[in-house]
Amino acid sequence: MTAGCREAPPAPPGAAADARLPRPRLAAGPAARLAPRDTLPDGFVYLREVDRSIIQEMRYATAFNFVGEPIEGYDAPECVLTRQAARALAQVQADIRPRGLSLKVYDCFRPQRAVDHFVRWIRLVDRPGYEGDDERMKRAFFPTVEKRRLFREGYIARRSGHSRGSTMDLTIVRLPHTARTTYPDPDAGPLPRCDSPAAGGVDGRLNEGDLDMGTAYDCLSPLAATDSPEVTDAARANRRMLREAMGRRGFRNYPQEWWHFTLRAEPHPGEYFDFAIGE
Repeated sequence: MTAGCREAPPAPPGAAADARLPRPRLAAGPAARLAPRDTLPDGFVYLREVDRSIIQEMRYATAFNFVGEPIEGYDAPECVLTRQAARALAQVQADIRPRGLSLKVYDCFRPQRAVDHFVRWIRLVDRPGYEGDDERMKRAFFPTVEKRRLFREGYIARRSGHSRGSTMDLTIVRLPHTARTTYPDPDAGPLPRCDSPAAGGVDGRLNEGDLDMGTAYDCLSPLAATDSPEVTDAARANRRMLREAMGRRGFRNYPQEWWHFTLRAEPHPGEYFDFAIGE
């Protein structure tokens, strides 16, 4: 899930040799941080060390997300995964690259402290006199869902599969492709609406350079459900291609979000980790 993930119970770990790698230590809480930038717990890797060709555009290290500020724990714009998930993702990349396509990841391992940041943001709605003054990003990320309903609708939860290290948010792009480094400013006018039928233009959604998936990434909307009949035939075909490419290498999709996938044989089902990504 994008922001917390109320997903189906994880599958038991597989019997592959990788499943016998040393198990990462569960972090004690917000005080537990990585020291050197390139140090990770045992069994976790930077995706760039496994496959540099997979494009990374790590949104939660930026302010262009539904909260509107960089998210706690994303101290570097890096994709971190369990070694098993990174290797399986590299296999997907090898499958699609001959077709002039590439994966682009938007989020990978998510520290528990980041999920806690989301929960604090949601709970602002219970503040006396709340008037939605923290909803500057609504049009770009949750245009039709009231903020107070994001918990109830399953878009945000107190635990995320991302914190187990084998879940990622991603899309497919045509090559060549350059990841975005700048984003619309909410103070400069209306943001692009994430559920607009087409990318670009005055009324279109953000042009992310991906194949047409029917919504922008991280669009907390019913239209983002993988099998939504409300998007175009082209978008449904692209979502199906992404799901099939990931499925062939052992990933399952979270049906509420076309971009969200988890390794079926994830090595840490039921465990949630909290270490910062970089310093």
